[in-house]
Amino acid sequence: MPRILITGASSGIGAALARHYARADASLILIGRNVDRLEAVARDCRASGATVEAVRLDTRDRAAAIDLIHKADAAQPLDLVIANAAVNGGNQKGEVEPEATAFETADINYTGSLNIVLPTLTLMLQRGRGQIVLMSSLAAYAPLQDAPAYSGAKAALVAHGLALRQKVGPRGVKVNVVAPGYVKTPMGGELKGWRPLEMSAEEAARHIVKGIAKDRDVVAFPLVLAALARTVLLLPESVRRASLYAFRFQRRPRR
Repeated sequence: MPRILITGASSGIGAALARHYARADASLILIGRNVDRLEAVARDCRASGATVEAVRLDTRDRAAAIDLIHKADAAQPLDLVIANAAVNGGNQKGEVEPEATAFETADINYTGSLNIVLPTLTLMLQRGRGQIVLMSSLAAYAPLQDAPAYSGAKAALVAHGLALRQKVGPRGVKVNVVAPGYVKTPMGGELKGWRPLEMSAEEAARHIVKGIAKDRDVVAFPLVLAALARTVLLLPESVRRASLYAFRFQRRPRR
């Protein structure tokens, strides 16, 4: 029975991944902060035959995250852990991102991910097997002026994940980084702006599942947007500034 843990599982990509992996031979640990939405996802997964444990957790709470990982792994070794929990950052009026928002975004998107990933990595290295997925974004390659903390945290996840992959791959632990483009999610719905090639969370989940099953280093999609994003940092600043101008956005009040 594969043992899979997913953070940010109460909606969006996390919920779509949970439903995708839900089957009679799966044991899922679903983590989120919104209890009602998390339980709704858990019910869907149980209806598909999976064994499900739904846990309310703020991944910024390092002690609680470490405790959860150790208890879950002791009950049954974790096979796949997906660090997906994230927030947008930005500003509702299109102004410079406030300090409080930037710190919250960095704490949830980067530090919160590490609070799940690093204790998991230690346990997986001890037994020489397992797979860890860090959820980044194409904004890691094409930083958005209206979401600097989000872009920075997602870029850090790319660098951290690829560095770990090189180090721990020979010891039997797989590490993958996922970099989606625009996805129709409640989090994405907070943004007012141009969202080219936007896809559903279910379609994104299919790309992700396929990529991590093939153990790709970076699972980036859609392909056209991913190719363009990866070239942005190679451009002169004036060209880069012009090319990213259309991707400005404002943030709606968080629901």
